[in-house]
Formats: sequence, structure tokens, C-alpha cells
Amino acid sequence: MTYLPFSRPDIDEHTIEAVSQVLRSGWITTGPYVTKFESALSSYVGGRKVRALTSGTAALEIALMIAGVGKGDEVIVPAMSFAASANVILRRGAVPVFVDVELASRNLNVSLLEAAISSRTRAVMPVHFAGLPVDMDRLLQIARKFDLRVVEDAAHAIGSEYRGRRIGAFGDIACFSFHPNKNMTTIEGGAIACNHADEARLIEVERFHGIERHADGNIDVISAGGKFNLSDVSARIGLAQLERLDAFGKRRRELASIYFHELSADPPGILPEAGDEGHCWNMFTLLLPFDRLGMTRTQFQQAMGKRGIAIGVHYPCIPGLTLYRQLDYREERFPIASRIGRETVTLPLFPAMTDDDVRRVCSTLRGVLANRS
Repeated sequence: MTYLPFSRPDIDEHTIEAVSQVLRSGWITTGPYVTKFESALSSYVGGRKVRALTSGTAALEIALMIAGVGKGDEVIVPAMSFAASANVILRRGAVPVFVDVELASRNLNVSLLEAAISSRTRAVMPVHFAGLPVDMDRLLQIARKFDLRVVEDAAHAIGSEYRGRRIGAFGDIACFSFHPNKNMTTIEGGAIACNHADEARLIEVERFHGIERHADGNIDVISAGGKFNLSDVSARIGLAQLERLDAFGKRRRELASIYFHELSADPPGILPEAGDEGHCWNMFTLLLPFDRLGMTRTQFQQAMGKRGIAIGVHYPCIPGLTLYRQLDYREERFPIASRIGRETVTLPLFPAMTDDDVRRVCSTLRGVLANRS
């Protein structure tokens, strides 16, 4: 029985050989391949300024910094996402203001956005969940009306398009993740796409100890920067992955289409929003009504696991997590995010899967639910 993880990176022999050449070169930290990787990413998103970092989380935190978010400011964020989306706001000394999400898209409900804006609101951070773009035209219009910065959490969305434009190719600031469960990987890594050279320079300074290099070869430290610079080893993987990204996206869309074909006739729960050809399908999540099924999600995961299929959970409702309960957030104030947090399961989806792998997942899922007693 072949074991199916819910995600797996696709690293080919060409990439392995390319990395070995970097290792043999003796230059393995930030160097020429990071520069090449940033240039390739910039071309991919229409020529915007792009700077690579050690993670998507680092990208979000630095993006908030260059957006001017500081102590006491408020940042609007969806109530259902990975915890990092809110944690980085706290790390800036700012206050997360949660907004509920839509049931099918799992994206921030833009119709609730204006009601969440106050005089302290500095930015809004939409998350393109599973690669399905948020309604960016409407969101950017509201942001302009209230003079807010927009930091896109595009961790899932490298390769997605919104109305014919690649995510990251327009807007204010977009942050990508290249973790192994994303559509392309650098092992660990991330990037920021922004519009202005001065902001790109701030990222460069912040990602390496606040150091500013002078033309005469001397250096100065102009801020208490961190250590978020990407290595050439990771960048070389990223270059090879970027060359294959569109092919990865095409295969992911094919696999998602089979899921819909297999599950739509008699849906066991609520399927995700299908989107259009611009959806890059980082994940395929399903909502199952466990309270009515008479089984827990853990029991479902264990039953699928015994049959060789891994099931993920993406994601809990952030205000229901211990840290945020201690800060007096309440999950019940966000009924859709709370429901998603209780019912969501993530089915396997990665380019190396076969069509029959998807059919196996679906038939196994139906069998587990039919025999849950």
C-alpha cells in the first residue's frame, strides 16, 4: 500500500545536481544565486522589486515594518489562517483585529472589512487561502478610501492569478512562502514583492543585522536588524522550482478537477470554492460535519491514516487558540471561522500524484464515512 502524504515537494535530479554545484563552489550563503533568484521572481511578478528571505513568516513581519505598523496600531486579519498571520502583528507590538471569513472560499469576508476599521487601523492583511485570490479590486478600493497599507499573505498563492494578473504583480506589498508544502520550495524561504526602491532597501537592511554597506567598502549599522537572509543553496533550489512552477500549477488544477468530479455528485461535506484557471490549488480542503457524523476529526484522520492516506488540518480558528484566548479574543465571535476550524480536513494534493491517487482518496474517504460506526 502506497502511503500518500497530504503534500510533498517535487525535487528532480536536475535540481539536486544544481545544488551540488553550489555546494562545491564554496559560496553557500547569500551570494550570486540569491541575486539571480530575486531577479527571476521579479520577472515572474511583472518587474516589481522582490527580496528573498528565510521564511514567509519573516516576510510578513518585515512587510509590516516597512508598512509602518508599530506599537498600538491595528492590523485587520482573517480569523481563519495559519497562526503566523496574526503572530507577526503581535511581534510588531500591534493589535490583530480579526474579521470572519467566507464559508466556501475560506477567504476574508471583504463585506465585513469597513466595519472593522478604526482610527488606529494601519493595515489590512488578506490571506489568499489555498491559492484562491481574495477579491483584491474591492479590498484595494476600501484600503485607498481609508488610507491603509495592504500586506498580502500570499503564502499559498505563488502562481495564482487574479483577473489575469499574477498575485504579487500588482497592489501594495505581497509576501510569499517557499516552505516544502507550498507550490514551490526553497526548503525554507520566502519573499516580499513591493513597489518602491526605498522599501526594497529597508528589507535588505532589516534581513541582515541592520547593516548598510558603503561604496568605499565600509559598513555601518543603521537599525537593530535581524538575520533573515536566504542562502545560495536555497536560492538555487528556488530557481529550478520557479522554472517548473507553471507546470506544477497546471497539474494541481487537473488534480483538483478530479476531486470535484469524484466528490460533487454526492458531496460528503462542503467543498472548497472552485475559482477559475487562476487558482493555483496549494491545498484541497473539505468541511465535514463531524458533530453529525458521530465521529471526531481525530478518528477520521486515524482511519484514513490506517489506509495509507494522510489528512491535514488547515486551519484552526485563530481566536480560539490559547494565546489569543488569553488576550481576550473569543472564537464564538467568528462563527464561520469557528466552523471551519472544527470541520476542516486537508486532502492530499501535490503534482506527483496520479489521477488514480485522487480516486483512491475519494473512495477511501467515502468508505471511512460509511463505516464510521
